Amino acid sequence: MSTTLNNHHPDPAWRSRVTAAVVALIVLWPLLVWSEFKPWMLFDRQSLNATGRFLAAFVPPAHSPEFLLLMLEATWQTIAIATAGMTLALLGAVPLSILATEQLSVSRLGTGRISWFGSTVRRLVRWLLILLRSVPELVWALLFVRIAGLGPTAGVAAIALTYCGMLGKVYAEILESSDTQPTDALLKNGSGRLAALCYGALPVSASELVSYTVYRWECAIRGSVVMGFVGAGGLGQRMDESMKMLAGGEVATMLIIFVLLVACADGVSKLLRRRLA
Repeated sequence: MSTTLNNHHPDPAWRSRVTAAVVALIVLWPLLVWSEFKPWMLFDRQSLNATGRFLAAFVPPAHSPEFLLLMLEATWQTIAIATAGMTLALLGAVPLSILATEQLSVSRLGTGRISWFGSTVRRLVRWLLILLRSVPELVWALLFVRIAGLGPTAGVAAIALTYCGMLGKVYAEILESSDTQPTDALLKNGSGRLAALCYGALPVSASELVSYTVYRWECAIRGSVVMGFVGAGGLGQRMDESMKMLAGGEVATMLIIFVLLVACADGVSKLLRRRLA
């Protein structure tokens, strides 16, 4: 009888799904308690009144010519921080990814094994990439604000370090997962690593590499806005100042600009991906 019911049940895997949901709830509930997650506090009378007053100040958004000119300058600075940081990250990520990629190892061609020296260097490079990407760009920005003072220098350096680790790791994984025949053929015929990368590995995986790079540039724009709240310049720093002064109209304008900025970055990303497809 039970076998017949299971066969006619609309979801034959309902038992495993229910069991997984119960186990997930048992595991997640203590985590929510320990993190003191209390969403109902957002809906008490005091919080709702504060939210209403805060949102009411958003209307109308600030639109004076002087303020919009200031926002144009801050927006351009945000794009410049993200682009400069990504450029520095690429300068570090490309050589590190070459060192971390087993596909570009010359010593493995003869015996199929990588020499102990190459293996040690590769392991050290991978640990360096882990170190760089394990520290969030916001933490790097806080450190560089202490060192270099307020301004975009801290934001550029923070993006460069964190994204160097991210790009180097993903570049190495993309190159290792691509077709190895062109690279191996070049290396066996005496080609250097750089030439094997440019003429063997890159043509095979160029689409994925460019797509991920553009995606990271889009993330860098968002990250540069967030880092502005710790004094790293750009649109985020202006937003922090306006929020401290409770200037809701100015904050509303900056939020609109931020949404448009991310939408434009997403549009550029989609355009490049479509051209590379």
